[in-house]
Amino acid sequence: MGLRYENLDPETRRFMLEEIEMDAASDRIHLSAYLTQRAQGDWPDWLREAAQSGTDDTLAARLRMGTALNRTTMRRTRGGYTQAKVPYNAAEVLAEGEFNRFYVRGLSRRALSEGIPRLEVYRAKAVMQPRPESQRLIGLLVDPDILLLDVRRSTGVETALGVPPGPGSGITVRIPR
Repeated sequence: MGLRYENLDPETRRFMLEEIEMDAASDRIHLSAYLTQRAQGDWPDWLREAAQSGTDDTLAARLRMGTALNRTTMRRTRGGYTQAKVPYNAAEVLAEGEFNRFYVRGLSRRALSEGIPRLEVYRAKAVMQPRPESQRLIGLLVDPDILLLDVRRSTGVETALGVPPGPGSGITVRIPR
């Protein structure tokens, strides 16, 4: 089960789509090594569909259909590379991580357009063993302008601010209550 996005509404979705289009136009959409070559070509469209009317769950379901995910991938080792199995939960991890990144970007843009000075970090999904670094983020108020710049610059890697903190954390942002 994916994240519970408190501010995923038409306005936030509109900004998410603009962010996806911006990345697609500049060829900056993250293409995971877990995706087959064909799925990499479809990935921007699948992101658009999910941002328009779905969630990370619908995006994960799309990834599980057919042959979107490789069975193996290359992993870096101390001596070079080795072939490794793609994790069983790759569809969920990839979908949740990328959808959440565009949600954070879209909500940051929305906050800026509406004059909302801060976004609040919260846990949007129950996790069995929360990481201490994720726990420390909960309740943090972040400047949407700084957050937007950070997430935009961090395509395919962890953000400098640690929001979102990475796959499986269950952490995202919302307009403070």
